[in-house]
Amino acid sequence: MSWLREMSRPPAGLRAKRALDLAASAGGLLVLSPVLGAVTVLQLAYHGWPPLFVQERPGLHGKTFRILKFRTMTDARDEQGRLLGDMSLVGPRPLLVRYLDRYTAEQMRRHDMPPGITGWAQINGRNALSWDAKFALDLEYIDRWSLALDARILLTTVKKVLVRDGISAEGEATMPEFMGSMQVEA
Repeated sequence: MSWLREMSRPPAGLRAKRALDLAASAGGLLVLSPVLGAVTVLQLAYHGWPPLFVQERPGLHGKTFRILKFRTMTDARDEQGRLLGDMSLVGPRPLLVRYLDRYTAEQMRRHDMPPGITGWAQINGRNALSWDAKFALDLEYIDRWSLALDARILLTTVKKVLVRDGISAEGEATMPEFMGSMQVEA
């Protein structure tokens, strides 16, 4: 939640993006609080304590933050689910901290924008994309960012989730681990 305060003079568009994030998140939490309460009770009944999964992820400018999500997986599965924390609704999805030293300098630009629950890569192929294609879409989003683009991504995300499009890479539960790119930097 503090990413906007840490920027030296955030552009008006990014202030509007943060205001939209806060308003939508607060409204969503209010509307969904009965469902979230029920999910917490079910989570505790089926998976025990703690009901939330906490993990460090890189965010804006590569600074790590803690995400929280319902613990809906076992140790045998990859991460899935919606993220909370120092995130935006739309932006490059936060990946694992151990990937930070595997990015090229160009790919590291994906941390020039707050991470999001959904993003340009998610509506344009999701986990069916290669890592390089996903990172290229993340950078395209950053270069083209606008509130209108965020709105388009949010609306398209709803459709993609409902039709379960691009959930996994071929032969994978979600995506294979990112081991670094083969691209040579100029």
